[in-house]
Amino acid sequence: MTTETAVSLDFVLDKARRDSVEFPYLLANHVPMVLIALDRMGASPERLDEWYTTYRRTNKLVVAPPPVARIDPAHWDAALGDRTRETDYRHYFNGEVERLGVDAAIRQYLPRLTQGVAGSALHPLMRLAYAVLKNDQKEAGTALGYWAACHLPLPGPTGRAPETDDPAAVLAAMDGVPGAHGYKPETDLLWHNIREVGALPDFAPIIDRLRLDAETPKRMAQTALAVFAATMDFSALHAVTGLHWVRLVAPHVDDPLPLYRAFWQVIAALVPKIGFPALPSAEALQAMRETPAPDWAEIRAAAITSNDEHDVSLVFSASQEELVWHDPLYRVVAARRVRLI
Repeated sequence: MTTETAVSLDFVLDKARRDSVEFPYLLANHVPMVLIALDRMGASPERLDEWYTTYRRTNKLVVAPPPVARIDPAHWDAALGDRTRETDYRHYFNGEVERLGVDAAIRQYLPRLTQGVAGSALHPLMRLAYAVLKNDQKEAGTALGYWAACHLPLPGPTGRAPETDDPAAVLAAMDGVPGAHGYKPETDLLWHNIREVGALPDFAPIIDRLRLDAETPKRMAQTALAVFAATMDFSALHAVTGLHWVRLVAPHVDDPLPLYRAFWQVIAALVPKIGFPALPSAEALQAMRETPAPDWAEIRAAAITSNDEHDVSLVFSASQEELVWHDPLYRVVAARRVRLI
């Protein structure tokens, strides 16, 4: 990245941080994360500014709300989940990141925040991941504040003995959860769906079926990619991109497995919205992998021209995940998402 591009990226990010982390009605503001992804994929500084201007106008972004009261360091978690405290939490965590540094601040605070990763449909995690990728203190502080203000806890571990190491088995088990086929969310927002499913009495022990170990991230990545390839579903897209975000944040916590657990619990809660998908067979997945697709340069170029934040997010995350997991299916689904195949 050239010095000129870095300065231009920072200039647009500074403008973008004046905005609230969400916009009406309770939708995640993707701007900072998309700007960083576009920059990494080779977009010009002018394109970054154009993308921000278009997104801000189209979505009618709003400025961050006025402060309410100072966050008390001794009881910093007293207002978790209170969106009116966004500015208070952003100010608090910006100070903490400045005091401790990005890594130490995440290491200190994420264990308490982890079980609320569902808030704003995983996008505080996304913002934190991109802050880590850029090693940006201001973005890290904003992301932690976002996570705190939109904190949405799902049930913690019940103590049930695990019975499988297959993340797909956890998703399949959702079909038998009473109420999972008939719940009614407040709105069709992803996090409203997650919240309602998470409140079902028999949802809590579902995630405890999963045995967590060093291979869990790989198994989750394989499952998420298979679900998305089979459905190209908007909710399933967040399983693929979200595991990229978890992978970026994981080195900054002492034990990353609780974060993977909480993340997969969110994906399980989205299974009804995805439509209780059946995973493709190994043969079907292999056939998908062999689908002719453009190279990454062409796919990235298509994403750069798109004003759809999820095109950019999926293409960038898929390209990064392929580097780690070496599955060509990432390229196929990315090309399909930007309508090249």
